[in-house]
Amino acid sequence: MRNAFADEITRIASMDERLILLSGDIGNRLFEEYKNAFPNRFLNCGVAEANMTGVAAGLAMNGLRPITYTIAPFATTRCFEQIRDDICYHNLPVIIIGIGSGLGYAELGATHQSLEDIAILRALPNMTVLCPADPQETRLALRAALNMDGPVYLRLGKKGEKPVHEKNTNYQIGHAMPLRLGSDCALLSTGVIAPLALEVANSLADQNITTKVIHFPSVKPLDNKTLVHCVQKYQLIATIEEHSRIGGFGSAVAEWLSDYGAHTTTLLRYGTQDKFFCEAGGTLYARWRHGLSENIISDDIADHLKCIKLNVS
Repeated sequence: MRNAFADEITRIASMDERLILLSGDIGNRLFEEYKNAFPNRFLNCGVAEANMTGVAAGLAMNGLRPITYTIAPFATTRCFEQIRDDICYHNLPVIIIGIGSGLGYAELGATHQSLEDIAILRALPNMTVLCPADPQETRLALRAALNMDGPVYLRLGKKGEKPVHEKNTNYQIGHAMPLRLGSDCALLSTGVIAPLALEVANSLADQNITTKVIHFPSVKPLDNKTLVHCVQKYQLIATIEEHSRIGGFGSAVAEWLSDYGAHTTTLLRYGTQDKFFCEAGGTLYARWRHGLSENIISDDIADHLKCIKLNVS
């Protein structure tokens, strides 16, 4: 994803002189092409992310289109006050890029894992929260974000993400994207964990359960129309995300269900546990330790569907 972002921002910068990239002292090699082409539109703000956020706000106030870039927890939790007061309060068109979101930097420990960023940023007025699933969608999300007039958080993975979408994807902020058809239940995902949702659907298919898989490119705003369709068609829907179950995508869907009054729909939420991951291991191992694995999720969904059918009969 980060390579797709670097390539796309370089392409866009050649057409929009307002674009300025601010880095928190990472990606120096990644942005070589950008820096060579636009040396006056790249600012290495150093390991001073809160200051970088304030600088971005000032640039936006002067008619420019700043984009901040660093590892997700340093772009969000470390800068929360500046994002809230400098950017969101003034409704400024600043794009915040959080790289290696979720468990992307699992091997570097809890300080580099970002499992609460969706929760804190979606609570801010004026903020849009986008969670692309693959490199192609990263390009589309960046283009869409630059067409907005307010703040946007773009939550990206690190590298090696599997492609999820076809080349001619119709991307719109606030519009969900179906990835697989099914009639027994619906599995809603957001962000880089979309391939796992598809693997879960494959595993459920082995148990004669057909699952509709829907990717939500934005957590804020949600696609209300798609959610209405899901609660009207399915007795069970599940959400999956590489984020805490507290305050994230699943929580946003649960809040929507409560407001909508869908009391007959069962909602299952799969995300990371309410604890710090203090072990040594990469992303896949960390996901497994948090219960984000194909077998664990598919078996749990299958068990719940059996209970629903028993209660109905």
